[in-house]
Amino acid sequence: MKNIKVLIADDSGFMRLLISDILSENDGIKVVGAAVDGKDALVKVKELKPDVLLLDMNMGEYDGIYAVKNIMKEAPLPILILSSVGNTNLQPIFDALQEGAVDYLNKPSRGNAKIRLIENELIQKIRSVTRAKPMAVKASTKNTHKHTFDENGKYDLIVIGASTGGPSALEEIIVSLPSNLNVPVVIGQHMPSNFIAPFVKRLNKLSPLNVVVGNKNIEPNPGTIIIAPGTGNMVLKKKRKSVVIDFTERQFKEYNNPSINSIMLSAAEVYGNRTLAVILTGMGKDGVEGMKAIKKAGGYTIAQNEKSSIIYGMPKVAVECGAIDKSIDIKEIGSFLVNCL
Repeated sequence: MKNIKVLIADDSGFMRLLISDILSENDGIKVVGAAVDGKDALVKVKELKPDVLLLDMNMGEYDGIYAVKNIMKEAPLPILILSSVGNTNLQPIFDALQEGAVDYLNKPSRGNAKIRLIENELIQKIRSVTRAKPMAVKASTKNTHKHTFDENGKYDLIVIGASTGGPSALEEIIVSLPSNLNVPVVIGQHMPSNFIAPFVKRLNKLSPLNVVVGNKNIEPNPGTIIIAPGTGNMVLKKKRKSVVIDFTERQFKEYNNPSINSIMLSAAEVYGNRTLAVILTGMGKDGVEGMKAIKKAGGYTIAQNEKSSIIYGMPKVAVECGAIDKSIDIKEIGSFLVNCL
């Protein structure tokens, strides 16, 4: 197996050295060079042709956003953000993901030497993003128009699961939904818990719909988008004549906190054939069992297609096991959902 070639871009000489030492200790990973800012990163990417760029965000005039925008135009490759900016302001990271970065990891907030605390996660993410197909997913213009829905619609819930590459894909879907959406949307996105609230805030600005973090006993009402927190495994539960958000102690081997399977299996149980389910870009198999259960219950299942997926992992497994009714490009999923309603 050939080595994964990594280029490190960071304006701190100490950090470049420390990260290089960590990566060099791992079999199968080779550091091929280092860059001091975004402009230097662009030059080195073209010159050294790495498999992955490990990119800091704060690097003076030619920062991480400069690097992502220009590299995606001139020499696209998988970009993994490794930055402390996410400890105080996550908007630059979400912007970088929309411009084409594949994934992100926060540097520990207390001292550069603490980078060793995330060594295992860093190695895992480098290995996973190597398989990614880098692409910018620019969200469409906000849909502020009202839609005429069938009063006797077939569905009462949209449930969506996403992992690596998911934030940009979700933005694309959510901005395309009309302001008078007649069903609730429940989402499981693999994301660190401290990223969820800023992500919800960002989506609220982009959409006329009400985007909230899932909390116990919230009712999924039409026009509300509920995003699972990263602190537990969320479920939908019947409570008298209504449905509410709850949490389960059950652990899921594919992924925990938040588990997509947890949300989707409960949706299949509570909403049955009145469920519209979507599985988006991401590594692994989380959501596949949930999609199978929804299809078996008579709901309609959609997968993001291979061409538009950053990582065609979860959708691919769902398609291969017969859990999917239709595979669609990310640009068309939002309008397709509305037409289903």
